[in-house]
Amino acid sequence: QGIAQKTEIRGFVYDKITGEPILFTHVFFEGTTLGVATDIKGFYSLSKFNPGSYTLVCTYVGYDTIREKITINSGDIINRNIYLTQIAIELEEVIINSKKIESQTQVKISKIKITTDDIAKLPAIGATPDLAQYIQVLPGVVSSGDKGGQIYIRGGTPIQNKVILDGMTIYNPFHSLGLFSVFDIDMIRNIDVFAGGFDAEYGDRISAVMDVNSIEGNKTRLSGKIGSSTFSSKLILNGPLKKFKAEEGNSNFIFAIRNSYLDKTAPLLYGYADENGLPYSFNDVYGKVSFNDASGSGIKLFGFNFRDKVDYTGITSYEWGSAGIGTQFLLVPVGSSTIIEGHLSYSKYRIDQLELDNLPRYSLIGGFEGGMKFSYYLGNDLIRYGFEMSGFQTDFRYYNASGRRIGDPENTTNMAGFFKYKKTLGNFIMVPSLRMQYYASLQETSLEPRFGAKYNATDYLRFKLAIGKYTQDLISAFSDRDVVNLFYGFLTAPDDVPDHFDGKEINSRLQKAMHYILGAEIDIKEHSTLNLEGYIKDFYQLTNINRNKIFDDTPDFQDKPEYLRSDFIIEQGLAYGMNFHYVLDLKPVYIWFVYDFAFVERYDGIMTYTPHWDRRHNIQFLFNLAIGKKKPVDLSFRWNYGSPFPFTQTQGFYEYLDFSEGITQDYTSTNGNLGILYGDLNGGRLPPYHRLDISLTKKWKLNKHNIIEGILSVTNAYDRNNMFYFDRVSNERIDQLPILPSAGVSWSF
Repeated sequence: QGIAQKTEIRGFVYDKITGEPILFTHVFFEGTTLGVATDIKGFYSLSKFNPGSYTLVCTYVGYDTIREKITINSGDIINRNIYLTQIAIELEEVIINSKKIESQTQVKISKIKITTDDIAKLPAIGATPDLAQYIQVLPGVVSSGDKGGQIYIRGGTPIQNKVILDGMTIYNPFHSLGLFSVFDIDMIRNIDVFAGGFDAEYGDRISAVMDVNSIEGNKTRLSGKIGSSTFSSKLILNGPLKKFKAEEGNSNFIFAIRNSYLDKTAPLLYGYADENGLPYSFNDVYGKVSFNDASGSGIKLFGFNFRDKVDYTGITSYEWGSAGIGTQFLLVPVGSSTIIEGHLSYSKYRIDQLELDNLPRYSLIGGFEGGMKFSYYLGNDLIRYGFEMSGFQTDFRYYNASGRRIGDPENTTNMAGFFKYKKTLGNFIMVPSLRMQYYASLQETSLEPRFGAKYNATDYLRFKLAIGKYTQDLISAFSDRDVVNLFYGFLTAPDDVPDHFDGKEINSRLQKAMHYILGAEIDIKEHSTLNLEGYIKDFYQLTNINRNKIFDDTPDFQDKPEYLRSDFIIEQGLAYGMNFHYVLDLKPVYIWFVYDFAFVERYDGIMTYTPHWDRRHNIQFLFNLAIGKKKPVDLSFRWNYGSPFPFTQTQGFYEYLDFSEGITQDYTSTNGNLGILYGDLNGGRLPPYHRLDISLTKKWKLNKHNIIEGILSVTNAYDRNNMFYFDRVSNERIDQLPILPSAGVSWSF
C-alpha cells in the first residue's frame, strides 16, 4: 500500500482539433474500479494503485473512445495528456450526465455550477442573455429590483457576497440597470455559486461566493462575435498567437468590448417608461492573453475596465468605474504529485452619487491581492492548501439621515492560509477544512473551522450537510431607511464602534457569522432532480451605519449616549429558511422551478427589525422549449413572484438647523435644510413583485463556423407596475421596468 501511494498517472483531456479542455470526461483503468472524472480544467489524476500494466481508457459522449496500454513502475508519476476526436456522425440524442457525476463525487452543498448553455435558456432581456439575469433565478437569491436593484443571497448583503473573476475580487459585478453583469456571456467558461456553507478555500466574506472563470481565446483560428440590440452592442475577437498542436505549446488572445446606448434609444423606443426615459449607460472592456505549454502548465494575463452611469434628472445621479490587471498561472511539475495554482492582481473601484438633498456619497476601494494553491491527489481523495494576501485602501464619505458626515480613508492588509481534505469512505464524502485569517490593521486573527459532508444513500438519493465559521472586515454603509438603495460604499472595519453591545463587552471589530445547512438531492428520474436545503445563517456580529446619530463624537458631547454620537453601531442578524429547487432537462423541454421560504431579521441593541431585503416568499419558474428538427428555435418563459419588501414610511418634514455658526446663531433668520420625520424602521411593506419575461431565439447555421442568431424578447409582458424607487423629498415614485420589447441580432464567425 505504501508503494501504491507513490504511483500516479495524470494529465489533461483536450479536444484534438480545438485544444479545448473537455470537462467531466470519464478516465479509468479497464477492468478495474479505479476511475475519475476530469475537473473544470479538464484535469484527471489516477493514483494509489499498484505498479503493473493497464489499459487506460477515456470515454465521452460524442467523441471516439481512447484506449492506451501503459506500464507503470513503482514510484512512477506519469504525465499523460489525452486528445479526443469528435465522432463524425451527428448524434440526435445525447445525454451528458456530468452534473450527476459531480453530485455523486463532491459535497456540493448550496453550490450551483452555471455554464453559458444554462444562461442561454433564460429569456434574453434586451435581446442579450446575461449572468445577472440568471443569478436571480438561483435558490436563495433575492433581487431588490430590475431597474437598479441589488443581489441578496440567503440574507447576506452584497458586501457580504464575494465575487471573483479568475482569482481577482470584483467589487461591483452588476450594472445599475440590474439586468446586466460586467461578465459577457461569451467570455464565461463556468461559474460556481455558493449560497452558503463554502469551505475554507474561500474567505473574507460571511454570506456567499460567486467564482467566475473566463474562457481562453480560440487556439486554432481567428474567430469572434458581433452583436447589436436595442439595448447595447458588442464585439469579441479571439484567436491563436501560436496555433494549438497536440503535444506542443500554444498561445492565444481574446478581446471584448460592450457598450450600451439605452439612454439614447429609450426616448425613441421606450418613451412611455417614465419622464426620464431609461437613463442608464455602461461600457465594458476586457482582454486576456494565455500561454500554455505541452504539459498543461500555463499563464494568463488579463485586464478590464468597467464603467456605469445613471442620471435621473432632479432626483438622483450616480456613476461608478472599476479597472484592474492580473495574472493567473497553473504549474504541473514533472515528477511531482502536486499541482500549483496562483494569481496576482491589482484593481480599483469608485462610486459617486448625488441626490436631491445635495449631500454627496462617495466610496473608493483599491489595492492588490495574490495567492497560491497546492493540490495533491490521493485516489478519490484530495488535499488542497494555500495562502492569500491582500492590501487595499478604502475612502468613504456618507451623510446619514441627520446630515452627519461619516467615513474616513483607511488602509489595511489581510493574510490567510487554508487547508482542506476531501476524504471518500464508501458512500460517505467528507471535507473538513480550516482557514486562518489575519487582519493586520485590526491586529486580529480568526480561526475558522468548516465541515461539509455527503452520504450517497442510493444512486438516486443523497444527503448533505455543512457547518462553518466566517468573518470579514469590509463593511458597506448605506441608508437602510431608503425604499431602494442605489449606493453601496466600501470601508474597512471602523475604529469607532461601541465597546459594548446588549450589555456585553465587544473585543473584536470583525463581522462574524456561522452557517448551518442540511439538504437532500433526489434524482426523480434520469432527467429530473429535486434539491431541498434548509439553512441558518447566524450573523452574530455585524457593523452598520448609525442611523440614530445626531451628535458629533467630540469632547463637547461626551455626556450624550454613545448610540447618539457613534458613527457606527454593532448589530446581530439572523437569516433562515428553506430552498426548494426542481430541474427537468428532457430535450426538447427544460423546466426550472425554485421556491424560497425565508426570514431575515436584525437586532441593534435597542430594537429588532426586518431589513429591507426581507422577502418571505420567492418563486422562480423557467420554461424553455427547443423547436425544430435540429432545434434551431428556442422559446423561453420566466415568471418571478416576490412577496412584499419592508420599507420605512415617512411621517412628516421639518426645517433642520445644524447651528454651524454656534449656539449664538439666530435661528429666526437662518434658512435651514429639509428634515425628515421617519416612521418605525421598515414598519411598512411595499406591494408584491411579479413579472413575466418571454423570448424567441432563432439560429441560422450558414456553415461550420458562421452562425446568425436573432432574438425577440418582451420584458414584463403583462406590464406589471412594480415599485423601484421613491424619493422622500420630491414625493415621486419611479416604477420598475414597464413592458419592454427588444430585438437583437448577432453573427458568430
